[in-house]
Amino acid sequence: MHAYRTHNCAALRTENVGETVRLSGWIHRKRDHGGVLFVDLRDHYGLTQIVADEDSPALKILDGLRVESVVTIDGDVKARSEGTVNANLPTGAIEVYARSIAVQSRADELPMPVAGEQEYPEEIRLKNRFLDLRRDGVHANIILRSNVISSLRKRMVGQGFTEIQTPILGASSPEGARDFLVPSRMHHGKFYALPQAPQMFKQLLMVSGFDRYFQIAPCFRDEDLRADRSLEFYQLDLEMSFVTQDDVFAALEPVLAGVFEEFSGGKSVTPAGSFPRIPYAETMLKYGTDKPDLRNPLVISDVSAHFGKSGFGLFENIVGSGGVVRVIPAPGTAEKSRKFFDDMNNWARSEGFAGLGYVTRKGGEFGGPIAKNHGVEGMEAIYAELGLGADDGLFFAAGKAKDAIKLAGAARTRVAEDLGLIEQDCFKFCWIVDFPMYEYDEESKKVDFSHNPFSMPQGEMEALETQDPLEIKAWQYDIVCNGYELSSGAIRNHRPDIMYKAFEIAGYARADVDANFSGMINAFKYGAPPHGGSAPGIDRIVMLLADEPNIREVIAFPLNQKGEDLMMGAPSAVTPAQLKELAIRTVEQPAPKASG
Repeated sequence: MHAYRTHNCAALRTENVGETVRLSGWIHRKRDHGGVLFVDLRDHYGLTQIVADEDSPALKILDGLRVESVVTIDGDVKARSEGTVNANLPTGAIEVYARSIAVQSRADELPMPVAGEQEYPEEIRLKNRFLDLRRDGVHANIILRSNVISSLRKRMVGQGFTEIQTPILGASSPEGARDFLVPSRMHHGKFYALPQAPQMFKQLLMVSGFDRYFQIAPCFRDEDLRADRSLEFYQLDLEMSFVTQDDVFAALEPVLAGVFEEFSGGKSVTPAGSFPRIPYAETMLKYGTDKPDLRNPLVISDVSAHFGKSGFGLFENIVGSGGVVRVIPAPGTAEKSRKFFDDMNNWARSEGFAGLGYVTRKGGEFGGPIAKNHGVEGMEAIYAELGLGADDGLFFAAGKAKDAIKLAGAARTRVAEDLGLIEQDCFKFCWIVDFPMYEYDEESKKVDFSHNPFSMPQGEMEALETQDPLEIKAWQYDIVCNGYELSSGAIRNHRPDIMYKAFEIAGYARADVDANFSGMINAFKYGAPPHGGSAPGIDRIVMLLADEPNIREVIAFPLNQKGEDLMMGAPSAVTPAQLKELAIRTVEQPAPKASG
């Protein structure tokens, strides 16, 4: 017999009744029924009920062990009586009568429970992550993650992609988020950078003649954490040669739709080949965000033209000074009290906005200050244009375009949530396309790249030489699912002359490009194919499939909100000898001043 087990704890069935077996695992639960002890024994695969009575030599030992102790049980498989069968458990028709026991490891008193799915403070969970990972929900999330990655890899190989690993130690880049720097022991004063993404290396692979590349790539960005973002993360990184934007979409849609269909648990998924393509300008108007949740049926509209000379002074002044008026419908709110609308206004103020105006309507009768000032005829014209009914309310976001867009987008989500309008049990994908190549930076008072400096401008050199930079679109795209951006991507700028010109418009000299991006720009001078790619975030994919609100729930050993590993104590101080070897001196930060 094997030293530890003949079966795992999910394997035994009624056909095993009468067999002598050996099981090993953790004591999950114990129930004392007056001289008979029932123990749920757990391993990676599942649970088996162990029974020990007064005739069992294992009873006394089991009775004295804490839960989460690790044991090996020898025993006989018996059928459970009809009234005690657990239909919810794969092994629920049998139990194992314990003949002997070997204690592999005794557990001390637990800092947190493993059995059950009670909510527990995150600090305790992360400090004891090895225990947290034993819990059913978190354990299942990590298995899901593994299965998703296996499926992604299989689908990519099936489409003819070659898996290639790119370096972890690279050069720092002036673009994007802050780099994580690694000091060089052999080159004092110089640093490697951990990759924010394998961007340049994967483009260089295309220059090297590899046609379709992918990898499950680790990436690192020193940026503020939030529920859907971590300092270190993984992405399905891919790049393709001799492709258009349509070709990239055609390659990626079956992979994403297929994985979501495989692991969605029956939820509907946007079919491959039919992901909507929404221009950036359109999504900012209709949804107030470039990450629209298409489960939400509400659509924002611009009604600025109705207030140019409306007699409503506040909105007239906003429109006259170059601002906008955006509206969010609130369908079927005739029976809602005034408090519903006032609460929305108060919420907007709590978010830092001036307020969220509103109009109520019940049986065709308008109510609220805006309706009073704008007049019945004016309101009817707006409602007719928007196709709203006699019992629909309307919220108004007015001000500078940037502020009104942000408020309208947030209000669209809030209204839909409060009214229960967001469709459930579905994954709705879309592409956001036609991003602007450039934007005007108010702080630096100059034109700068808006998204990715290495993207090919639509119209290529002609566009750069003849168009207003703020009107130029780029071959850039994002893929979004249920309001989460899964990936950015682009058709790349593979021509040095176009790249130099693109950077020149953003204020970078030729020498800047040569200095900062020498590896890539030099490679392009020796023949580079047109190429493009994308990089969907694996952590976010698994978070959506697991229906978790926080990315840390699908990472085996995550950092906390402050970027700390509470279990291993990272980041940590290092010894003076280590710093000396690296020729590094740390600078002490001044202590915070005492308040009062």
